[in-house]
Amino acid sequence: MFSSYLLHTWIAATLLAIAAGSLGYFVVLRRSAFAAHALPLAAFPGGALATLFGFTPLWGLGGFAILGVIFLRVFARLGRRDVAMGLLLSTFLALGGLFLSLGREYAARVYGLLFGEVLGISAASILPLALLAIAVVLLLLWRFPALLLQSSQAELASARAISNTGMEWFFLVLLALVSAAAVPIVGTLLVFTLLVSPAAAAQRLSSRPYQAWLLAIALAELLSWSSIALSYWSNWPLSFFVGGQGALLFLFSRIFTRA
Repeated sequence: MFSSYLLHTWIAATLLAIAAGSLGYFVVLRRSAFAAHALPLAAFPGGALATLFGFTPLWGLGGFAILGVIFLRVFARLGRRDVAMGLLLSTFLALGGLFLSLGREYAARVYGLLFGEVLGISAASILPLALLAIAVVLLLLWRFPALLLQSSQAELASARAISNTGMEWFFLVLLALVSAAAVPIVGTLLVFTLLVSPAAAAQRLSSRPYQAWLLAIALAELLSWSSIALSYWSNWPLSFFVGGQGALLFLFSRIFTRA
């Protein structure tokens, strides 16, 4: 389980859990679970395009995730936000399917982008992921009080001259970057679980903001590490354990708080 070929997997999963757990607290607080599902799918065609033209996948994933944020904000101004997210999903999935169909390794790349390639983490991808995790934590600590107030009481935040639009852009850009970094590891379909489940459980277990935030990071680490260990011992897909344990984690938190 701790063999040298798994070293990059453990490091990448640890860094990703820090970024996803810290941002996931605000995903749940802002009721933005749909956005946490939509933006990783927006990054999907970027990964497909990177595969097609042979450049670094992280650039393609990050670029299309940011395009997804712009798409979401522009179309949300023209109508309802849920409709904008639906249009985002359909448009970017169609682009991803087109880019993948133009390549030679269709099935393998589809599986990798949707469910991740945790054993395919290279040494070169560790440093960008580490920088991203540090940046996300520092930026959230810098804007924590303002983002907390705007997420829970938007009208009071406006009265205190905190820009709701600015905070929305700040949150969505961070979410896009974390989503882009997570797709190569856990896949497009499982980023949602890592962002939402630990944070939702943490908010059930603690009502104190900073305590719940730190608990969300700890639970995300627990989910990542245990999923890798169980996948190694059972030879079952990592995606099964991330999704299954994420649901069980939230169920446990509800049972524990009621008891």
